[in-house]
Amino acid sequence: MTYTQYFNNAFRAKLLVLMLCFPSLLLSAAWAEEANPSVKKEAVVSKAEQEIIDLSKTKWQWMADRKMDSLASLFHEKAVFVHMSRTMSKAQELDVISSGGIQYKKADIHEVSVNIIGDTAILLNKITLLAVVRDNEVTNPFVVTEVYVKKGGKWKIASLSFTRLVTPSN
Repeated sequence: MTYTQYFNNAFRAKLLVLMLCFPSLLLSAAWAEEANPSVKKEAVVSKAEQEIIDLSKTKWQWMADRKMDSLASLFHEKAVFVHMSRTMSKAQELDVISSGGIQYKKADIHEVSVNIIGDTAILLNKITLLAVVRDNEVTNPFVVTEVYVKKGGKWKIASLSFTRLVTPSN
């Protein structure tokens, strides 16, 4: 038997052992996960987190519909709004929406996460936003950071920041 034949036979034997053992390794890993209750299979959303998620979705619709009274009530007096070209106050954000400077048409939400720390909630939305800016219809992928604070038992937006994502298509 030559060295090459020996190597090929040894390689085949190891490959066969690996093929026979691999499924049992996968099964034992799956059983270990089921046996360990601390392993989360799905993210469990609390009632407060769901409230923030729903409020955020509603906010996008209010922005598209230009529901100025609803937005004015939702935005904290000291709120800041960070866009790609500038940072605005509550009054400036409301003005740019009501005047049509930015027309929010549709926010397709792809991912959402919420972290609540005391009376502060931080929501991250991965979205594709369709808007009209300076008479140009634009579509941009963003991660939008929304910071909510609880004031008088109601959640208010304290900060809304748009971070444009760089994707292969843009």
